[in-house]
Amino acid sequence: MPGRLLLAVAGGLLLTTAFEPIAIPYVVPFGVAAFALATRDLTVRRSGLVGLVFGVAFYFVHIEWMRRSVGPDAWLALSATVALFYGVLGLAVPLLRRLPAWPVWLAAAWTAMEQIHSTWPLSGMPWGRLSFAAVDTPAAQAAPYLSLTGVSFVLALTGFLLAAAVERWRRPLVPVAGLVAVLALLMIPAVHPYHVHETGSAVVAAVQGDLPGPANQILWDYRAVTDNHVAATEQLAQDVANGTEPAPDFVLWPENSTAIDPFADASINSGIRSAVAAIGVPVVVGAIVDDGPSHVLNQGIVWDPHSGAGDRYTKRHPVPYGEYIPFRNLWDPDFGQLSAIARDMDSGTRTSPLTVAGIKVADAICFDIAYDDVVRSQVAQGAELLTVQTSNATFIYTNQVAQQFAITRLRAMEAGRWLVVASPNGRSGVIAPDGTVVASAPLRTEAVLDERVGLVSQLTPATRMGAWPGRLFTGASALGLALGALAYRRSRDHSGSTGAAEDAPELSEARTP
Repeated sequence: MPGRLLLAVAGGLLLTTAFEPIAIPYVVPFGVAAFALATRDLTVRRSGLVGLVFGVAFYFVHIEWMRRSVGPDAWLALSATVALFYGVLGLAVPLLRRLPAWPVWLAAAWTAMEQIHSTWPLSGMPWGRLSFAAVDTPAAQAAPYLSLTGVSFVLALTGFLLAAAVERWRRPLVPVAGLVAVLALLMIPAVHPYHVHETGSAVVAAVQGDLPGPANQILWDYRAVTDNHVAATEQLAQDVANGTEPAPDFVLWPENSTAIDPFADASINSGIRSAVAAIGVPVVVGAIVDDGPSHVLNQGIVWDPHSGAGDRYTKRHPVPYGEYIPFRNLWDPDFGQLSAIARDMDSGTRTSPLTVAGIKVADAICFDIAYDDVVRSQVAQGAELLTVQTSNATFIYTNQVAQQFAITRLRAMEAGRWLVVASPNGRSGVIAPDGTVVASAPLRTEAVLDERVGLVSQLTPATRMGAWPGRLFTGASALGLALGALAYRRSRDHSGSTGAAEDAPELSEARTP
């Protein structure tokens, strides 16, 4: 058992290196294979413990940025919660391994586990999905065909087939053949990438106004943050007038470009109107807007030079214990970072795109980009372009910024759309539908990215499938667990001793497809 625990720790740490800042994505199958080998031929309880240890080694390191940026209490609580999901997956291993083609069943269960912890409890935590490590690999080219959920399944299947080949090293023909088939399947979209047909183009300017004072404190001087974005936009207007920059169709400001309600504060309102009037085109302003005395909204507001504030997108996935206190009516904590959350942020419900300068735009605010439903629903309803308004200042000295930017690139690929990101001090960028970073602003600097982007109306197969890949793998996992439980029950009955069956390894030689 100690050897299994050490293998689980090694596998979890290895999987961590697939993500930023190390970003060696080709280790993903080896990390997954280590999980399978560490849980092989164990009882349900012991397999669950080994899975939990794997989850702890992986997730506590993967989001270590939260300890340094938000606080050790939030890091410990969130990491422990997600690590439990790997423990639950470990509990399922002895049942699923009883089935023929067990790597397929276990890959479906891994993918379903990712889907569940990405949305539950509360709004879940999507970080750490296998597909999020694949941005610069051939597997990423499969995203518009299979969806990021499907890419996770294929990567998990590759790892479990690798484990099956190791287990049957004397007769590995079947798992090796399966592994070759999966890798060949992944190479098809890499050789023939999804083709995007652009129906038009537009010029979009992403403004990165930078922060005064500490680079990781967006609220240190929030009025100056707005002033910086006003000044940068007015300078862009001057550059356009001088002919040194192309005239944009619209301008994108980041999340928290104003941290106070622009409709309640005359000075902030005046600054925004001044910037919009100077540039003469709509500006999508990232603003915190009052929603009664005890709630706020995190919004992207289309501010038109003629009609003023109009169409709005409201952040759909506020961060629990970061932007609101769940069940505040039952408890109202007044300690640590929680004491700073005086008002709860309400969730948005919009699933249709914004209309900005006549362009249908799918907007996402910060962590929204990591959730499957935000971009997908807006693209399905006609969005031609993606935008992300984010405020990564809290995490500016950590790996979170790079991890989120990788997820953002993958969303562009999955949707088959150009994507523009604006952040107060990094990382702003312009991303092509194939994931290529066309333009990027250095961290902790003032910059304006004024770039021409394509407009796309066709829907990728991933968008057309909607939520069905996740439902498919969750349903397959439930079926596999039911069939595995029946096989387990029969083996216990055959053994004639319930106690002996629980104390002995529950699996003999693991079967392979």
